[in-house]
Amino acid sequence: MVVLPHSEQQKLSGILQLMADSIGAETISLRDLLALVGEQGMLLFCILLTVPFLLPVSIPGISTPFGLLIVFIGVGVLLNKGPILPARLMERRFAAEQIKIILRKGASLLTRVDHVIQPRLLLLSTPRVHRCNGVVLILVAVLLMLPFGAIPFTNTLPAWVILLICIGMLQRDGVFVALGYLLAIVTLAWFSFLGIGLVVAGQSISDNLW
Repeated sequence: MVVLPHSEQQKLSGILQLMADSIGAETISLRDLLALVGEQGMLLFCILLTVPFLLPVSIPGISTPFGLLIVFIGVGVLLNKGPILPARLMERRFAAEQIKIILRKGASLLTRVDHVIQPRLLLLSTPRVHRCNGVVLILVAVLLMLPFGAIPFTNTLPAWVILLICIGMLQRDGVFVALGYLLAIVTLAWFSFLGIGLVVAGQSISDNLW
């Protein structure tokens, strides 16, 4: 497995494209993907885990394992230490061609924002804010794991929150962190609306049965 060279100035889209070009086997595990990330670290790995939820590419049954890994990464961010990722999840394998498609589509997606990413609003790049980011990552990752995939935006909104916050932390761009927080509020409002709707529907069914 080839480990990508580290470059602080390297575009995120370019990193994903290099990763796609470096995959040669028929299948690849999440541990292999993390090895490809190399020195770029857990935040980039977290970005990779969100990409399938942002694109019209379907890999069945990934919301729970990917969401759980993001929870562990969020805990690591909160505690300011490297997360311990479950070995069983990290050994899960996927078809290499499927992963290549996702990485290349993800690179295309990030190409649209690469040119606007820059260090700014550094007040949102402090350790205290990073701990808050960890809490938000944990919360939205749990929402990502909920079995609501058939309902619009239930995967997409949490994934965008995670993507924006991780980009902001990785590139010290406070604007992206702030956008992530704003979208987190929208996401919580959407899930609250869904939760209230489910309670009302359940109550209506119960009333009709009795």
